Amino acid sequence: MINIKKLLNDEFSSRNKHFELSYDKPDPLLVASRYKDEYIILLCALFAYGKASMIVKFLDTLDFSLLDASDKKIDKELDSFYYRFQTNEDIKMVFKTFKKLKKSYNLNKLFLEGYSKNNSTLEGLDFIISKIHEVANYKSQGFTFLVSSPLKRDKEGNIKEIGNAPYKRWNMFLRWMVRSDELDLGLWSGIDKKDLILPLDTHTFNVSKKLGLLSRKTYDLKSAIEITNKLKEFDNNDPIKYDFALYRIGQEKIL
Repeated sequence: MINIKKLLNDEFSSRNKHFELSYDKPDPLLVASRYKDEYIILLCALFAYGKASMIVKFLDTLDFSLLDASDKKIDKELDSFYYRFQTNEDIKMVFKTFKKLKKSYNLNKLFLEGYSKNNSTLEGLDFIISKIHEVANYKSQGFTFLVSSPLKRDKEGNIKEIGNAPYKRWNMFLRWMVRSDELDLGLWSGIDKKDLILPLDTHTFNVSKKLGLLSRKTYDLKSAIEITNKLKEFDNNDPIKYDFALYRIGQEKIL
């Protein structure tokens, strides 16, 4: 584990640079970092699935000022837009929903309403996701995939670790908003970065198994939490600082 800790600390130090975000090394944070608006940044995170270069290409086509436009203008401007699982109606609806939310709610405060329960980032995410569905009052496969479903719970009302997806895009959004360094934006307050959970994707999942950070073979929330707890052995106060390094190690096939 000593060698793994050194590898990750070295990778973190070398990767924690502004130049790590470029069109040659695409990442959705490249687009998100241009903005201070939490709703725009959340959109960048939610559309961050698929090939990184295609994500950035799609995000570059979006006019985020539509979050302050009329429904009529949103319908007109986004009529020809679609992205993988999202139809143009899904994309219009997420813009309309976020526009409504933006008028009434600060996302940071919404998150804190759930997070205040035992400093649980999962409760915070669940609170926001449930509010999005409540305000949208709209159902489709593409929309639900984009914003995610509320987290599954057991009979006692506790969020399940087994049976829930890793919620990668949401946990990545939290990393961006809570942590503050050369890459992450640090725009939110009131949340301890030690409570963050690894944004588990296929790259970090495979790299973590190769490094011995994960013994499980299932891609789920429990695996994301297991890796996070292992990373706390290297930095208890900021375990998710290693996320970007793990991601790049996998993306660039360093192992």
